[in-house]
Amino acid sequence: MEPVQITEDGLLLRPWRPTDADDVLRACQAPDIQRWTAVPRPYLPEHAHGFVTDRAPRGWKDGTSTPFAVCDAGSGELLGSCGLVSIDHTLRSGEIGYWTAPWARGRNLAARATRAVARWAFDRLELRRIIWQAELGNHASRLAALRAGFRVEGRLRLAAPAPGGSAEGWIGSLLPGEVPEPGTPGPAGPGTLEARRAAVFGRPHPELFATVGPVELRLRAMDERDMDALVTTSRDPETIRWTSVPDPYERSHAEAYLAYHRTSWADGSAACFAVADADDAYVANVDLRIARMDPLLADVGFLAAPHARGRGYLSAALGALTTWGFTTLGLARIEWRANVGNVASRRAAEKAGFRYEGVSRAAIQYRDHRVDAWLAAVTATDLPDH
Repeated sequence: MEPVQITEDGLLLRPWRPTDADDVLRACQAPDIQRWTAVPRPYLPEHAHGFVTDRAPRGWKDGTSTPFAVCDAGSGELLGSCGLVSIDHTLRSGEIGYWTAPWARGRNLAARATRAVARWAFDRLELRRIIWQAELGNHASRLAALRAGFRVEGRLRLAAPAPGGSAEGWIGSLLPGEVPEPGTPGPAGPGTLEARRAAVFGRPHPELFATVGPVELRLRAMDERDMDALVTTSRDPETIRWTSVPDPYERSHAEAYLAYHRTSWADGSAACFAVADADDAYVANVDLRIARMDPLLADVGFLAAPHARGRGYLSAALGALTTWGFTTLGLARIEWRANVGNVASRRAAEKAGFRYEGVSRAAIQYRDHRVDAWLAAVTATDLPDH
C-alpha cells in the first residue's frame, strides 16, 4: 500500500520521516503516553529511530497499518500520532490508535486526526468498520473516541494487560456515515456531561470532608489498610441482617470489594469511599453508583463499623457524598433503598437530606429472594443554593 497524505481541519497527516525521531522521543517521555499506550518503557532513542525508519514504513508496505505523523497544516510542527494500527482486509475492518504530544494538548487533536483517518479509510480503503480500544481508566482516549463519532459499546478483557494496569478495557466502533464533519463539535464536546465526567474520573480518586461536632471525617479511596475493619463490619450480625454481604464473610470478599472500588472508579460507573476518622481509621464506607441507563441518576449504599454507629458519621458522609455527586458529577437525583424495617439506615439517610417516598415492592434481592424496600431520594433542586 502506498503512503498518502491527508489534509483536514487544520491538520496535515503524513507518513513518518527519519527526521521525526527526536520529536517522537521527546513526546514519548510523557508519563501518560507511557502509561496508556504500548510504547516501550523506558522509551529510548533506538525505539524512536526504529519506529520512524522501520516499523512505520513496513506497516504501509505490508498493508497491515497506516501510521501517520499528525502535524500542523500551516507550520508543519509535529503534534501527535494517529493511524490504523491493524487492518483485517478479509473483514475490511481496522483498529485506530493515537497519541498527542504534550506540547499539543487541549486542541481536540486526537479526535480531529481520528476523524480524518476514518473518513479516508472508509472512502479510499473501503473499510466497513473501525474499532477503538483503550484500557479501563483512559478517559482522555475515550473522550477523543466519542468526539470522533465512535460508539463505546462495552468492556473487553484485555489479551495483554499493561504491567500494573487494568485487565479490562473499553471497546467501541465506528461505521461509514458516522464520522462528524470537520470543524463541528460532534458528540461529547466541551461542557457536555461526558466531558465533565471524563475530567473527574480521569484523575486520581478525590478526598471529601465532613464534620460531626468536633470530629472531622475524611472520605478517601479505600485500600489494604481498611480490609480488617471491613471484614469485622461485614461479619457483624446487624450488617448480615440488613444487607446482602456474603455470609460467612471472608477476607477474599473484602479484597473483591476493593477491586470493585478501583475498577468502578476507572470505569466511571461508581465512586466508592472509605470514611475515616481523625486517626485515619475506617468507620464506614459509602458508595455512589451511577445508573447504567440514566446518567443523571445514581443510588447510594453504605456500611458502618459497629463502634461508629449512632454518632452521625454516616449522615455526615452521605451529605458530603451527595453534594459532590450533584456539583461535580452533574447528577439530578440520588436514591436510597433499604429493606423495610431497617430503621437505622433510614434514619441516617433522612438526616442526610433524603426524603422518604414510599415502599417499592420486591425491589431488593436479599439472599435468595426478593424483598420490599423503603425508597427515599434527594435531588439537585434540594441543595441549599438552588
